[in-house]
Amino acid sequence: MALLSRRHFIVSLGAVAAASAVPVKTFAGAPEAPLYPPVDVSYFNSPIAPAPGRIHFGYAAITWDGNDAQAIKEISELGFPGIQLRSNILKDYGERPKALRDLLDQNHLEMVALSSGGVSIAPGSENDEIAKHTRNARFVHDAGGHYLQVTDSARPKGRKPEAADFKKLGQVLSEIGKRAVDLDVPVGYHNHMGSLGESPDEVDRIMEAADPRYVKLELDIAHYRQGGGDPARAIRQYHDRLLFLHLKDVESLATSDERGRAYQWVELGRGRVDLPAVFAALKDVKFRGWAVIELDSVPDKSRTPKECALINKKYVEEKLNIKI
Repeated sequence: MALLSRRHFIVSLGAVAAASAVPVKTFAGAPEAPLYPPVDVSYFNSPIAPAPGRIHFGYAAITWDGNDAQAIKEISELGFPGIQLRSNILKDYGERPKALRDLLDQNHLEMVALSSGGVSIAPGSENDEIAKHTRNARFVHDAGGHYLQVTDSARPKGRKPEAADFKKLGQVLSEIGKRAVDLDVPVGYHNHMGSLGESPDEVDRIMEAADPRYVKLELDIAHYRQGGGDPARAIRQYHDRLLFLHLKDVESLATSDERGRAYQWVELGRGRVDLPAVFAALKDVKFRGWAVIELDSVPDKSRTPKECALINKKYVEEKLNIKI
């Protein structure tokens, strides 16, 4: 029997509820009470009872700079149960998602998410953007993954973002989310420096513009901190839309780097993110889901990506007393 998508399931429940409220006539013509009482489908949006939080830790392959085979091997060796991959994986596995699924199974890894790239809101680009990210959601589904991560490439140059920018991005994200949820692949919006969702206020405006049924928040705590926000506060604010997280740290630089940035991403515990407060907030909201440790590149070139990952793992296990 074919599986129904979550969206179609809820719609079907609504139809059942409507039908159950209509009196049923017997063959003698006398009305009979409904077999079941009317169903309030809003209950399906909330857990039946509170449950303790539980975090599953993944690690992002981005640190290996495209060498995904090595990333898969070493992330598995370090004992992480999940991995996040970028869209460059489509070059080798785009037409054979089952092969990727088999490779991950062999390495005892779950594909937490695919980084699907930025969503453009340039005039006339909407259909292409929706189609591209829907294809990527299909790949996630076929490869056995959980989530699709999207950011945006919509920050305007030479002017401040306007209300129309946030509205348009929210609309396009919602359309992507509608199609992805039919594939049982939830979409998470990734706040990001240099994007339309850079500051906390901008993240709020995007989340307000996007349909909460189809677009969740994939909170990157270091980007949020660098953008001027308190990630622990964001966790509490968006606890009901928090799909998964990126865990990393950020430190200030005395001088700007070659890209003009006065900051760099670093291993957990080396920067300005209040990580104990982040995990306290996750505990308070009883977060149950994935947290992906991410390090865009190796900050100390004397180390390897695997050595950096080990530093991150030790921080979680030895400083926060949480088992990976």
